[in-house]
Amino acid sequence: MTEPATAASDLTLDRFASPLGEILVVTDADGAVRALDFHDYEDRMRRLLHRHYGPVALRTGRAEAVRRAADAWFAGELSAFEGLEVRTGGGVFQRSVWAALRTIPAGETWTYGRLAAAVGSPRAARAVGLANGANPVAIIVPCHRVIGANGALTGYAGGVERKRWLLAHERGADRFSVA
Repeated sequence: MTEPATAASDLTLDRFASPLGEILVVTDADGAVRALDFHDYEDRMRRLLHRHYGPVALRTGRAEAVRRAADAWFAGELSAFEGLEVRTGGGVFQRSVWAALRTIPAGETWTYGRLAAAVGSPRAARAVGLANGANPVAIIVPCHRVIGANGALTGYAGGVERKRWLLAHERGADRFSVA
């Protein structure tokens, strides 16, 4: 995950269908993913974009590389997102958490404590949880792979049912529709 560019004025918003409902993806002029969220969380996505970049105007366009990767990922090619560049705002700690999320193998789950240890702050599980919850790039930066210390599927910005579906999909379990 790279440091955000100084200007986020040239951002494109694409919308496409998925088994989990319509997905919104924001990319920059270089094609790097700045945000990815579900249609029913568009307000949250726009708030995060504003928080990280200030006022932004999103033009409508197509993020072909992200669409291809998403199609492949939902078809079972779980490494499909690995080649996509993600460029986010956020603080240094947040970006370190988001980078660490991309190292969690598909189908595995880590606790907040394990993620905190992975970023070199083993006593910062709560701060890791806050950073995890502020992740602006769902699925590609797989915050759905983080669970509570007791194994519970704790909160997920896209909804716990989607989190359950995503984990089942990665484990090759029977899929079901959430819309």
